[in-house]
Amino acid sequence: MSFSNIRWLDDKGRIKPPLFLYLILIFLARGWCVFILSLTQAGQRDGLVKLFYPLKDDFIASIIVGSIGLGIYFLVTVERRGKPLWLIPVFSKLKLLLFASVSTEFALIVIRLSHIDYQFSWIYAIEILILFWGIIYLLKSKHLKYYSQGWTIDRDKKTE
Repeated sequence: MSFSNIRWLDDKGRIKPPLFLYLILIFLARGWCVFILSLTQAGQRDGLVKLFYPLKDDFIASIIVGSIGLGIYFLVTVERRGKPLWLIPVFSKLKLLLFASVSTEFALIVIRLSHIDYQFSWIYAIEILILFWGIIYLLKSKHLKYYSQGWTIDRDKKTE
């Protein structure tokens, strides 16, 4: 790592989570966001969900993939605290988990496109573009690479 990447470090000298990681996690958990928004609307719950997910199965699949994204967010939060240490091996597979969830989301978009006979839709085009950028980011980001390798047992023993 070069000195130009010093802005990646926090006050304790640990690598901070990348901002784009949070954006990917929000994108993956958008089914949960729609669900929470629907809870705020007393009389229009079904209408709001059907606006984003016309089929109930698509909404449930989005909630399931979003749960993986929320699990990854939990891992990021746990890493910032440094405990419990038994999650370190899971955290070291962060990029693999992200790649699996982005790939699953891509498969779900293809399934949703099959429901409309693969007709062009701007919403699906934007979602596929965001997923494409996410895959490129997962493959090329040095910040994410260093971050996913940054939580070790030795690091937390030094800070205790």
